[in-house]
Amino acid sequence: MSILFGILTFALMLISGFLILVILAQKTKDGGMGAALGGGATESAFGHETGNVLTTATIYSTIAFFVLSFVLYLGQIYTKTHRHGDEGLRLPDAPSAPARPSAVPTSLPAAGTTTSATGALAPVPVPGVAPTTSSASASPAPAH
Repeated sequence: MSILFGILTFALMLISGFLILVILAQKTKDGGMGAALGGGATESAFGHETGNVLTTATIYSTIAFFVLSFVLYLGQIYTKTHRHGDEGLRLPDAPSAPARPSAVPTSLPAAGTTTSATGALAPVPVPGVAPTTSSASASPAPAH
């Protein structure tokens, strides 16, 4: 099936190129690009009926372009809906959300404290600051 799509795609590119050249070769009323790209040469090759030949070629190549584009579109839809055995080529599904912890604390500890293994709050040591003890047995420092 992919070989057929490759051949049809190549034919579409050829028709596209031909269509571009035929449109540019046509002689306009004011003699624009058609005259610059060989409007006189096509008149000498096809005679007095040059406009009819180029118009007919434009019509047929445009019809072929649209029909071939639509066939390729339908072929792509068909291959996407009828794929079998390529589940390994798909991207994995998005991971599920991580499990929530079973025990969620109801309140947060105060700033500057950590929780020890027993669940009691302990002061966090701060570098460059002397640790202070806050116990009931400590006597206040004498005032000077």
